[in-house]
Amino acid sequence: MRTEAQKPSLVIILGPTASGKSELAVQLAERFHGEIVNADSMQVYCGMEIGTAKPSAEMRRRVPHHLIDIVEPDIDFSAADFRNEAARAIADITGRGRTVFIAGGTGLYIKALLQGLVDSPSGAGSVRRELEEKARTFGSEALLRELAQVDPVTAGRLHPNDLVRIVRALEVYRLTGRPISRERSEHGFAGDYYRTLKIGLTMERGELYERIDRRVDGMIAAGLEGEVRTLLGRGFSPRLKALRAIGYRQMCAYLSGEYGLDEAIRLIKRDTRHYAKRQLTWFKTDNEIYWVEYSENFASICEHVIDFLVKGEVHGKGTLQHSGPVSEPVAQGEG
Repeated sequence: MRTEAQKPSLVIILGPTASGKSELAVQLAERFHGEIVNADSMQVYCGMEIGTAKPSAEMRRRVPHHLIDIVEPDIDFSAADFRNEAARAIADITGRGRTVFIAGGTGLYIKALLQGLVDSPSGAGSVRRELEEKARTFGSEALLRELAQVDPVTAGRLHPNDLVRIVRALEVYRLTGRPISRERSEHGFAGDYYRTLKIGLTMERGELYERIDRRVDGMIAAGLEGEVRTLLGRGFSPRLKALRAIGYRQMCAYLSGEYGLDEAIRLIKRDTRHYAKRQLTWFKTDNEIYWVEYSENFASICEHVIDFLVKGEVHGKGTLQHSGPVSEPVAQGEG
């Protein structure tokens, strides 16, 4: 096993959607000669720029970004795929003597990268197809109720719209006779591959929700409807995992005549707020995260990064001390 000094060092910027992760990651990468590895599960897809709030072209000119626009929307890109691709990117970046910054809000991706994944059965068989057909016939809520009977722990963490994970959990149970929650508990996510400094962005809940609402309005103004029309026009099914994501799912329903544009916008805002709450719930269980208020001083964050990268120190966990604003406000649509 590698010693701490031999492990690659990662600075991880995480937090809920619309909290400013992209801008802070770019600022830090510029300051510490770094490159950014995306850890947002939707930004890996090509042709999905607006609804996924990808870092702007200007940001990507300032700092190299990895794992953005790497697969088409009809590819089922998993946490295991992310882990493999991210590990390759990290090896490349560190091999060139650059600092690695991980930026994103997909907690499962970050956990998979840092601690590994449960070795559960492959999902490319008849069981998955049967479950997906049942979902089309009876709805995802029926599958979630079935999951609650055999694995209430996992069912309690999932939203009815999260069909991919519902199907996966039922699939694992049917193939192994064991709940996936037990598999994960016994696995313990015991991998230990990197040295990490985790910086979480937080702010008052009302302010975060206002930022989410403004971001959604910005997406509509930037042409989200046209982006979705283009994807559908290219033959991508609205049932694809990528197009079931927040923003795309509601816009597909609007374009199919299920409801009007105003209702689609309302639902996107509501569902994004709910998603932000789930992200915070996930991250709050990790006591290794330094939580930084949105108005935090950029200099104090840099001091912690220096201690971590240069001195090899990670101080006590908690919230960094206030000493002024980080920078100018982050533009909406980033982070």
